[in-house]
Amino acid sequence: MTDAPRRSDLGYSDLGYARPDVDREQRMGVPEVVYGPGKSTEQVVGVVRTLLAANAGPVLVTRLEAGAAAEVGAAVADGVYDVDARLLVWRPAPPRAFRVVVVSAGTSDAPVAAEAAVVATAVGLDVHRLRDVGVAGLHRLLAETAELDGADAVICVAGMEGALPSVVGGLVGCPVIAVPTSVGYGAALEGVTALLGMLTSCAAGVVVVNIDNGFGAAMAAHRMARAARR
Repeated sequence: MTDAPRRSDLGYSDLGYARPDVDREQRMGVPEVVYGPGKSTEQVVGVVRTLLAANAGPVLVTRLEAGAAAEVGAAVADGVYDVDARLLVWRPAPPRAFRVVVVSAGTSDAPVAAEAAVVATAVGLDVHRLRDVGVAGLHRLLAETAELDGADAVICVAGMEGALPSVVGGLVGCPVIAVPTSVGYGAALEGVTALLGMLTSCAAGVVVVNIDNGFGAAMAAHRMARAARR
């Protein structure tokens, strides 16, 4: 029999194999998010149950493949799985008035864009998607300027040379969060070329997260929304 988890005075529960940060919701507005890969079903279930019991907000498991999500969902009721984002969610937050537009350059960038959009939706942001508007056909992006103008933040997802955030950064005045993807031929270096291009963007104030990190971009937008409310 497994011992009951012990809650530390330092703000975490000790499960033996993990120490879920049960006070993170107080600091960040959402509970700790569980990264799925490398964990057994039993470990994911234990952490999820702990976070659900200790918090009121949404509980998320990221990068979870469909088979593992089915096993976790069978053990913890009421989780909703998004296969494109590989995200399992309990208690998604109601939407609030902070509009995030997730812009993806090409269809191959869709999985990372889906992660950004679904995570942002789960934590309560008002999310809109623009798909396949990369700079190789710039007129596709320019046709969506009204949508971009209405954004409080834009998440730009692109691989190859990573030019899209620079273009978007020149069109909008709101924060732009750039997400390089590992999409592209050899010299794209599995996203390193896009990452470096975004870091050296000539559009002032573009911020960049790690390669394929749609989750990180969504959480950056969440932090901006919290700061804007204050």
